[in-house]
Amino acid sequence: MRVFIAGGAGFIGSHFVRQLLSDAYPALGWGPVVVLDKLTYAGNEANLAAVADHPRLKFVRGDICDASLVAELMHGANLVVNFAAETHVDRSINDAGAFVQTNVLGAHNLLRRAVDAGVSRFVQVSTDEVYGSIETGSWPEEHPLAPNSPYAASKAAADLLALSFNRTHGLDVRITRCSNNYGPYQYPEKIIPLFVSNLLDGRRVPLYGDGRNIRDWVHVDDHCRALALVAARGRPGHIYNVGGGTELTNIDLVKHLLDLLGQDWSVVERVADRQAHDRRYSVDTTKLAALGFTPRVNFREGLAATVRWYRENRSWWEPLKRSTAGVPSPVHA
Repeated sequence: MRVFIAGGAGFIGSHFVRQLLSDAYPALGWGPVVVLDKLTYAGNEANLAAVADHPRLKFVRGDICDASLVAELMHGANLVVNFAAETHVDRSINDAGAFVQTNVLGAHNLLRRAVDAGVSRFVQVSTDEVYGSIETGSWPEEHPLAPNSPYAASKAAADLLALSFNRTHGLDVRITRCSNNYGPYQYPEKIIPLFVSNLLDGRRVPLYGDGRNIRDWVHVDDHCRALALVAARGRPGHIYNVGGGTELTNIDLVKHLLDLLGQDWSVVERVADRQAHDRRYSVDTTKLAALGFTPRVNFREGLAATVRWYRENRSWWEPLKRSTAGVPSPVHA
């Protein structure tokens, strides 16, 4: 199977690529892997250093909006997985233009070229944020979309485009909507790597509002296993929620991080809440479980391993944090 991966140098995409090339997903075969990534601020070739010389990997720096380049690289592909996206809510509030360009127009270009190339399967990687906020219970895949941030709205638009290509053009599209990810190589604007790196540097950490917003956490390895399962066994035109089964308030998450880093609440700085900050996300994962998926990474163990990775890999994140100087303090996606 020839696999085309858009956004394969980002946090989640690069994990999927590394695992795919280590033969962790045998159901997807052992064919060539083509990665296209624009290498914007959150894309990093260093994320693929471990597999850079792999004989099955072809890496190309380029834009998913480039129709001719995408058509060339997608030729002969059996599977397309689209990780490429602008993802940080704070940035989308400040300027939504890049989110519309990449998340909507870029996704459309990938879908259009996939039809032209006769691609067998197309997996659109989305987010639970398209559902909005939920006070109690969990969203099933059929829940109406009600995005509250420009980021979430752009991902919802891409989801609808993908489904329209399934219905109109017969493209085998499968959509995943995942809860909050954590793990190594996550860009240090998201809450876990931001807080960990700040604490390692002896700096204070910013906590939005009352800190009682609730998110479900899933390790990036579990997310990527779920993606591979949906690619192999999912049904055309279907959506699959992905979650880790660990719902925490931001306060509880920060407590875990402070304990792991030997710090107390004196280092936490309360900051004004984000505009239209969703209170709680929770996805119903029954449909994915029916394919045989269960999360494997225990949250406490996974978080401890993640903290340890950032402690041992300053050379990876220190240059990235220097490059974000002047960007409004981000806290959480």
